[in-house]
Amino acid sequence: MKTLVIVTHPNLEKSVINKRWIEELQKYPERYSVHDLYASYPDGKIDIEREQQLIESHDKIVFQFPLYWFSSPPLLKKWFDEVLTYGWAYGSKSGYKVAGKKVALALSAGIDEKAYSAEGTWRYTLKELTAPFELTFKYVRADYKFFYAYYGIELNASKERIEKSVPAYIDFIESL
Repeated sequence: MKTLVIVTHPNLEKSVINKRWIEELQKYPERYSVHDLYASYPDGKIDIEREQQLIESHDKIVFQFPLYWFSSPPLLKKWFDEVLTYGWAYGSKSGYKVAGKKVALALSAGIDEKAYSAEGTWRYTLKELTAPFELTFKYVRADYKFFYAYYGIELNASKERIEKSVPAYIDFIESL
């Protein structure tokens, strides 16, 4: 079954790493369904039923986004709030439609990994900063598989470095 990659980038055209990852995923339409939330919902009005059907039709889901104010872009938060509804994602015997699905995050972080440490500039690791996602996935009984992170894009966005990230990203998705 295909892997659903939900991309949430507020300015994908200016992206370097997220755009490149998507280009690679789109080479394999038989393996990956790429779903761009900002392109699908430029007005911010999410089609909840469509999103739930997408989730139900995939066993593996990757949420791909740039770290945005130490969290996700706002449309992804809205997506969680509106799509993961009571009776569908949790809270009733007929709910838990996400239960058992393999779920992961794929993040691009502007600064280097050292800055995301207890001793670093931001004092928290990405594991700590992504804890709310992990808890959300636990709450809906999904099988959270951690995250893939690409650090330092603001500091070094060389074409060579970006290209080296692509196989690692694909390997991460394939390992879910």
